[in-house]
Amino acid sequence: MELQYLQEIGRLTAGATVVVQSLSAQLGLQVCDLPFAAVIESAIEQSWTRDPFDRMIVGQATLSDSTLLTKDRTIRRHYGSAVW
Repeated sequence: MELQYLQEIGRLTAGATVVVQSLSAQLGLQVCDLPFAAVIESAIEQSWTRDPFDRMIVGQATLSDSTLLTKDRTIRRHYGSAVW
């Protein structure tokens, strides 16, 4: 969702579907199948930001105990498993 939003406001040139399909083909990226309600419960705990996308992204990574690849310095400061 955030990828699509960034494309719509001109920060990305490709939409979410194109990005996900490309990363899937190149890297084997898969769309997460965690229950959305569980992701939201985890996102609620991310009170260090008001950005709903950041909260969901970090909540999902936290829930699955995953490394999160992000350029966002604030996320990297608050989520110990975030790298760039």
